[in-house]
Amino acid sequence: MMREGRVRIPSGCAIAAVISRDGVGMSGEMITNAMKPMHERSNGLGGGFAGYGIYPEYRDFYALHMFFDDREARKDCEAFLKEYFEIVHSERIPTRTIPAITDEPIIWRFFVAPLRSMLTSLQLDEKELVARTVMRINTEMKGAYVFSSGKNMGTFKAVGYPEDVGVFYRLEEYEGYSWTAHGRYPTNTPGWWGGAHPFTLLDYSVVHNGEISSYDANRRFIEMFGYKCTLQTDTEVITYILDYLVRVQGLTLKEAADVIAAPFWSAIEAERDEEEKKKLAYLRTVFPSLLVTGPFSIVLGFTGGLMALNDRLKLRSMVVGEKDDRVFIASEEAAIRTMEPDAENIRAPEGGEPVIVKVKEGAF
Repeated sequence: MMREGRVRIPSGCAIAAVISRDGVGMSGEMITNAMKPMHERSNGLGGGFAGYGIYPEYRDFYALHMFFDDREARKDCEAFLKEYFEIVHSERIPTRTIPAITDEPIIWRFFVAPLRSMLTSLQLDEKELVARTVMRINTEMKGAYVFSSGKNMGTFKAVGYPEDVGVFYRLEEYEGYSWTAHGRYPTNTPGWWGGAHPFTLLDYSVVHNGEISSYDANRRFIEMFGYKCTLQTDTEVITYILDYLVRVQGLTLKEAADVIAAPFWSAIEAERDEEEKKKLAYLRTVFPSLLVTGPFSIVLGFTGGLMALNDRLKLRSMVVGEKDDRVFIASEEAAIRTMEPDAENIRAPEGGEPVIVKVKEGAF
């Protein structure tokens, strides 16, 4: 009996990413095509992409990608934004009509700059103002959702298979030095436009394959610091944890990885480098509520780089490959071979081992 597509696949979801260390632009068509061999990992209830370096003409402005239920919600949100930002440009995000993507909301983007007067009066830096604005819109404004808010980057997501989502958003018309992608197979949460991956805040974007069993503990802790989890999926909290650890607390990416995929205490005790042992013990002691448990493989996108990370038991697949200045990451080697048939150094990182790739300084 043919049962494929009719059963729950706990290990479902597909992730992929590519980055050019030299900052060379790559068409979004490449990452779209990479998702095709992983089609069966999704079920059509969510797909999405994040591209970095895609808005060179607006590189100094925050690009707010938004879903609106109707025109009134858009008008109300625009009026609210004008209280805190200068809107230098706004428009519908270009899409094409295809049968596979239906029931789309109004999909809009604003390029904005924080008003100096507001930064002074609120005594905030601009990133904190943008982060608070995103939280306020997503929690208080009916029919309005910010799903991307970084500089010179953008997220594109929808209900559908990822290869269709890429065609819908016309990603072949964009060039970026880095791309991430996701095909969703939701198991415990609804499939809806805002719930598709990537999840973003400022320039951080996260795609995730797995299930977060520590979600409630993680959410309760992070919401004490002004974050609000409103998008009905566990992955959202990972984005906020990384923003809190790296931007707010000033940890390095490696240190943040050692918090969310912390080594077991037995492994820390066995560490021979005394300084490293002290650091790992300190991070586990200070941030115990930010340990993410459950099976996961994630890719974090950020300005100038990517970080790939498995849970410490490596309960989800993830492979990495290279060719020339490019690094490829995916749930399956087939996706990497689609992007680069001659990819080299294919390997599967260990559980809890972060793979961090950065663009050369000044390259983009």
